[in-house]
Amino acid sequence: MPHDIDPRLLRAFTTTAEELHFTRAAARLYVAQQALSRDVRRLERELGVELFLRTTRQVTLTPDGERLLPYARRVLAAQDELLAACAGGAPPLLVDLNTEGMVSGRVLARARELAPRHELMARFQSGLTGAAAEILAGRLDASFGYAGGLAPVLRDALSHQLVRYEPMAVLLPADHPLARLPEVPLDALVGQSVYAGAGNPGTVEWTGLARRLFAGRSIEVAAPAPMAVGAEESRRVMAKHRNPVLAVVDFPVMPDTVLRPLVDPVPLSPLSLVWRKGLRHPGVEALRAAAAELGAEEGWLDPDPRNLLLPLSLH
Repeated sequence: MPHDIDPRLLRAFTTTAEELHFTRAAARLYVAQQALSRDVRRLERELGVELFLRTTRQVTLTPDGERLLPYARRVLAAQDELLAACAGGAPPLLVDLNTEGMVSGRVLARARELAPRHELMARFQSGLTGAAAEILAGRLDASFGYAGGLAPVLRDALSHQLVRYEPMAVLLPADHPLARLPEVPLDALVGQSVYAGAGNPGTVEWTGLARRLFAGRSIEVAAPAPMAVGAEESRRVMAKHRNPVLAVVDFPVMPDTVLRPLVDPVPLSPLSLVWRKGLRHPGVEALRAAAAELGAEEGWLDPDPRNLLLPLSLH
């Protein structure tokens, strides 16, 4: 076992582990694919383990690779902290959490524990499409959401890491007929119009996910409604239009509403952390490590096979 490991080798490993594709990983690191493969194999030799299973069709992590990944991310985060300290400190990292009280907030809280010397600032703006545009404009650093639903021009300019397959739910007026059920079967929404942000340019990815979920089920995506800001306005608009609202199980409940999980089967929303491609910041590494740790602790990426898992290509 080596006494010292070159951080470059760890960065080659973590990038390849995230992409599971040597060509894409090499492009992210601005190196030739042969150089990346050489670094990964050198790390495997130094550690005496195989980190990836390689076939002509796919690349996957071995159990040893999965064990190494969170430790490698911590080492790289510490290195970035050291470099930032020598350079006078990294600037604050601005992170959009979409909505308070959700999984993204837990990831941020753990990241703050992992990188206590750095400022990770939260803000809340609904919709990954809107947040992605802000990231590319330099007004935001990272966000969370359904990365697979972004327009290609946005998605190609961002890096992303899958965080969790989130069970989906519906938010209902408290007196809605479906509110009497502890869980709402997906087929119970047949004939209903479900609000999923249609018409909101900042939530295009969520509307697209809803359309895929409802396709062939005789469930409609509700027509555009005024964009409500704040709990009271949201409650008022919901009481007026009375449409179920597509959400996830951690969505905060508003006054006079109830949240009911969708079942039979449980639809899953792929939640990813996204950040500007090429951004090097200790806070980003802390977010990625936090997401990986929480995911491993709570099985966020190991869904029940009976659930409705949306296609992997949509992550």
